[in-house]
Amino acid sequence: MTSALARPAPPGTSAAPEPRRRTKVFALAEARWAASALILFVMALPLYLADAPAWTWGTLFALTYATGGWEPGWAGLKALADKTLDVDLLMVVAALGAAAIGQVLDGALLIVIFATSGALEAVATARTADSVRGLLDLAPATATRLAGDGTEETVPADRLIVGDTVVVRPGERIGADGRVIDGASEVDQATITGEPLPVVKRTGDEVFAGTLNGTGALRVTVERDPSDSVISRIVAMVEEASRTKAPTQLFIEKVEQRYSIGMVAATLAVFAVPLAFGADLTGSLLRAMTFMIVASPCAVVLATMPPLLSAIANAGRHGVLIKSAVVMERLGQIDRVALDKTGTLTEGAPQVTDVRPLPAAGLSEDEVLRLAAAAEHPSEHPLARAITDAARDRGLAFPSVADFASTPGTGVSATVDGRLVEVGSPERLPTSPSDGCPVADLVEQSESQGRTAVVVRVDGTTVGVLGIADRVRPDAAATVSALTSLTGTTPILVTGDNPRAAHRLAGEVGITDVRADLLPQDKVAAIKELETAGHRVLVVGDGVNDAPALAAAHTGIAMGRAGSDLALETADAVIVRDELTTVPAAIALSRRARRLVTQNLVIAAAFITVLVVWDLLGHLPLPLGVAGHEGSTVLVALNGLRLLTTSAWPHPEASSTPTDDQPCR
Repeated sequence: MTSALARPAPPGTSAAPEPRRRTKVFALAEARWAASALILFVMALPLYLADAPAWTWGTLFALTYATGGWEPGWAGLKALADKTLDVDLLMVVAALGAAAIGQVLDGALLIVIFATSGALEAVATARTADSVRGLLDLAPATATRLAGDGTEETVPADRLIVGDTVVVRPGERIGADGRVIDGASEVDQATITGEPLPVVKRTGDEVFAGTLNGTGALRVTVERDPSDSVISRIVAMVEEASRTKAPTQLFIEKVEQRYSIGMVAATLAVFAVPLAFGADLTGSLLRAMTFMIVASPCAVVLATMPPLLSAIANAGRHGVLIKSAVVMERLGQIDRVALDKTGTLTEGAPQVTDVRPLPAAGLSEDEVLRLAAAAEHPSEHPLARAITDAARDRGLAFPSVADFASTPGTGVSATVDGRLVEVGSPERLPTSPSDGCPVADLVEQSESQGRTAVVVRVDGTTVGVLGIADRVRPDAAATVSALTSLTGTTPILVTGDNPRAAHRLAGEVGITDVRADLLPQDKVAAIKELETAGHRVLVVGDGVNDAPALAAAHTGIAMGRAGSDLALETADAVIVRDELTTVPAAIALSRRARRLVTQNLVIAAAFITVLVVWDLLGHLPLPLGVAGHEGSTVLVALNGLRLLTTSAWPHPEASSTPTDDQPCR
């Protein structure tokens, strides 16, 4: 069945955004240099280990240093010109120092690690910028404006002004924020509010640019300048959050300035002081070189990266894409969680949850559903799809129909087996109470449980009520419980859906703090309120309307299967398989990785301290210094790799949420 959302738009309109151009990875200089360095390193390594002639692997390692090290080295020199000594320059110097005393492999590995890290950061930044620009494609390029004499003219949407009247035909995207002055239709505004079902719009109702009109025609008066539309404000909020969100640095980066300056100063002192007291040049240089090697932060760098990278790899095997080591570290710091509703705690698509036949009608559940599905089969509405899918799931065959008619905001009617079948809104299909179980009671039972009630009538007599809802994920309650245990506070629900549906779902999964009817800027305000109170907030969402909150939060996670491009690119992590229980599991894994980082830093610091003191107060042979340095590096690397094991992944228990649906008796 063809959805109205996929109907081709008339010329001059845009029913769906054009595919946006994504920045290709190797269009970025950082990615090209890092890839070159990695390839050269991989080519040189087997030759080095196989004791091939030095000129073979030496040439390749030299090219590795040049391709991977020139950009961070140049950046470090420019920072030095601004009187800032950063770890990039220090790493290049340490790598060159290692090569100078024969430790070519160590230096090359350090260069490759830093070049790859810089490339990943550049790719992530470019992809986010692509998605922000692509969001503007949601709004149509043109709109149909009514001129003063009543004629229609096609104009660029960005030239509409407040007070203009535009015509929006079925299947078109609305060109500007405004208010309906004539007509009725259902509008899919999930990109703005996250509501799973199209919303009926009639005279006096507000509509948003970029949302998709259904089967009716609307006349809309423009109330906001295109530059101030909700879609434009979403773009601005994402860009502002991306600029102002202070990047959380790895622990070693927080002390890089002091460590870098201290190491350089100490190396110069170790060389110059003995020389000033008459020591020979060769001995002083060898002692200083030994000091630089044993004091270099190679072990400290590896103390940090292997646990985080191993955790990233383990999470990836379980369907969680963590975009960087910084994100993996930051994820373990969160102490509050904000969850979106539609597509996050729910499955994101309407489904028939219950069929309630009217006893007086004498029809079974299957017969009521069969008649409703037959009437809805020609319809393009998402509710029609839910009803026909439910009938197919029960193995029900429904006949072809005649005299099909659809009225926006009301429902459908058709002749089925010679009978007039009507399916639609209770408000638009008035009914009379029946003996034993009034229709009003059936409708109230469905709506009180956060469902959409749909009335089924045959030849003017109500025969049943269908309950349709966006079904809660089976693991939602278990996830909320696990997040509560991890953070010590129950998550909050932030949604653009209506309060009744939001509170109903919150009660099912164990959430007590509910923020409903929120536009994207309201979600951002809620997150900033929590962060102003000192919390580090994790936001989990899936839609365009969640993107500003994902960008503004301390950490953002997007649901991958149905998530929008903007949400996926803006988020720090993506749940690829839509398994909600992986969210608390990833947090627990991050916290374990942070504990291993602390252990490794203690081990690395202990080795460095012992070796440095030995070199300063005694005579540390260069081979022994290198062995100690390499030993600490190997030790912390192996400790970090423990997180690659299957047993390192937490396994929170998931349980299905029982339903309390009770048919009217």
